[in-house]
Amino acid sequence: MKIKNMLKYSSLAALVLTVAVGCASAPKEEAAAEPVAQDVCVDAQNAINEAKLAAEKAQAAGAAWRDTDGLIKQAEEALKAGDCAKAVSLANNARSQAEAALAQREAELARMGAGTTTGADSYKVVRGDSLWSISGKSEVYGNPYQWPLIYKANRDKIKDADLIYPGQVFAIDRAASSADIEAAVNHAKTRGAWSLGAVEASDSAYLAK
Repeated sequence: MKIKNMLKYSSLAALVLTVAVGCASAPKEEAAAEPVAQDVCVDAQNAINEAKLAAEKAQAAGAAWRDTDGLIKQAEEALKAGDCAKAVSLANNARSQAEAALAQREAELARMGAGTTTGADSYKVVRGDSLWSISGKSEVYGNPYQWPLIYKANRDKIKDADLIYPGQVFAIDRAASSADIEAAVNHAKTRGAWSLGAVEASDSAYLAK
């Protein structure tokens, strides 16, 4: 009888040990899933980097949409909070938006012959004008950031890009290539500080290109 009870207790102990070992092994299985989560977070950071690059290209072309940067910021916040899947989704949306904006801009330029075939070939300055405002007029370029094109085409008439006079007649470059337009927009956005009556070094560098 004692032997039978001993066997019974031995079986019960083995069962308890098996359950205990099984419970102890569960965290190991969960730990094995961690690399997958880490991979998603790496993908999120890569997606954010790609979105930023696409946004920079759109910005350089003067085609950026206002909410693209907001989406990128939301993606960064989601990544910081540990929601990597959400970060990937937001970053991909931002990248797609920036790429669509750039494609739209390129399509507009193509329809306009890279912005060179429509509008007047000259413009007469009136009081209150600036190169920025002239370039933004629909009959000129329809984009104020392209003002350096006017500056470059009329370098013999404009000493200081910030100082023009009523009555001056400026030639409007209708043969500018997409590369010329991109360079002009980039200069307008990265020109730096300026002052009236002085030729900025960045302007001189742009004219020299």
